[in-house]
Amino acid sequence: MEEELRVRLNEHQVSKVFPVKPKSTAKPVSESETPESRYWSSFKPHSVPNLVSSVSALAFSPVHPHSLAVAHSASVSLFSSLSLSSSRRFSFRDVVSSVCFRSDGALFAACDLSCTVQVFDIKERMALRTLRSHTAPVRFVKYPFQDKLHLLSGGDDGVVKYWDVAGSTVVSDLLGHKDYVRCGDCSPVSDSMFITGSYDHTVKVWDARVDKSKCIAEINHGLPVEDVVYLPSGGMIATAGGNSVKVWDLIGGGKMVCSMESHNKTVTSLCVGRMDSAETRLVSVALDGYMKVFDYGRAKVTYSMRFPAPLMSLCLSPDGSTRMIGASNGMVFAGKKKKKLSRDAGEKKSLSLWSVRGQVDETRRRALRPTYFRYFQRGQSEKPSQEDYLVKEKKGLKLTRHDKLLKKFRHKEALVSVLEEKKPANVVAVMEELVARRKLMKCVSNMEGSELGMLLGFLQRYCTMQRYSGFLMGLTKKVLETRAEDIKGKNEFKGLLRNLKREVNQEIRIQQSLLEIQGVIAPLMRIAGRS
Repeated sequence: MEEELRVRLNEHQVSKVFPVKPKSTAKPVSESETPESRYWSSFKPHSVPNLVSSVSALAFSPVHPHSLAVAHSASVSLFSSLSLSSSRRFSFRDVVSSVCFRSDGALFAACDLSCTVQVFDIKERMALRTLRSHTAPVRFVKYPFQDKLHLLSGGDDGVVKYWDVAGSTVVSDLLGHKDYVRCGDCSPVSDSMFITGSYDHTVKVWDARVDKSKCIAEINHGLPVEDVVYLPSGGMIATAGGNSVKVWDLIGGGKMVCSMESHNKTVTSLCVGRMDSAETRLVSVALDGYMKVFDYGRAKVTYSMRFPAPLMSLCLSPDGSTRMIGASNGMVFAGKKKKKLSRDAGEKKSLSLWSVRGQVDETRRRALRPTYFRYFQRGQSEKPSQEDYLVKEKKGLKLTRHDKLLKKFRHKEALVSVLEEKKPANVVAVMEELVARRKLMKCVSNMEGSELGMLLGFLQRYCTMQRYSGFLMGLTKKVLETRAEDIKGKNEFKGLLRNLKREVNQEIRIQQSLLEIQGVIAPLMRIAGRS
């Protein structure tokens, strides 16, 4: 049996030969299957239009839906974080070096190499402020964490400026750097504290509340500093310079906590990212084309990814759903995470076809249409939940009788009505309104006897009051001139005129005594001023 099998194998001819390559050794699964690698690899690449020129800065709006600002060449383009499509574009005079959003997302500030800082309104698409004080190209601009009125900028003149945006003025010039100021960041726990990095190898900590514009702390990175960032606690910072990234403890006196030197070329940008487990990581990009994720708690690089171009800028969205990296050739490498379906959504997808049809029929049956009366009463009986924001309706202003008469242009009736109320402030306000309408003297000339008596009584009581005397003295003179014949012929006005004369004479005597006192005091004041 064995001999027959050997004969058959020898008689069989092989028609083709297929070379087989040896299998490469399998990589350990544990390295690629860590939760860290699964999280960062879950950012799926999305296409973004090529911007041709180098992407110098990226910034996400802190307000949902977190619009993206991309600084490239002499313009800033706004992208939607949902569709990653360009929506608006703002032009500048020179190359834009930095961009940042205000805390409410309504404005953004950008600086360029023409020594100016500009603040733009996103909705109106217009420049609200142009801040000019730097004498060299401006390299960074930052809004404080929650402060909407101030701005921080620094440039090649070595000066850090703290701006009052509303007045377009410099609050303080922070001097201390001996070379170009290239970067800065504001504290997440205090609106008056910030850090700046310079090519003089130092990072300085500033406090806007400290006088004389002196730094409160200084850290030597050892190499020209390209970027600095505050860590979420506010007590630690990270600095990038050369091919190293270092973490420093400010509360501990500026002591270095750890250092990472895994890049082969200059590190250009830093960013802090939050994972699904609420842990924070320090992310860096460099000219070697690598993105590195650094766990500064364990002082270990936990993830690395390579891109086909030198990387210039990096930004992660506040909700952690989008990652944007800008390259030197104008490419923007975008990554978006897929939204996880909730448990309820998963149960709905697992329903059978018949149950889905039943739900559709039920929703159609319960739907309200504009032809139903209940359509216009929907939501009126709903009670607000704890998360709802209540908008209180403004109560209608109840008009007084004289205001209603003024709206109907019944001027004399309005004046008589307010005189009956016996409120001097309201009476003077109505008289001033009638003067503006040029109807006051016409109303006075048309008054009857009793109405004229009310007016004279009011003038007699309040014409010498300092608050109203400037207006009522002139009115009293005109009333007496225009209605002189009516007043002389009636006995009921004699008492009012007598009291009015007495009040005026008393006021004259008071004024004369005050002038005498002034004449005595004036020489004494001059003598005191000379000595």
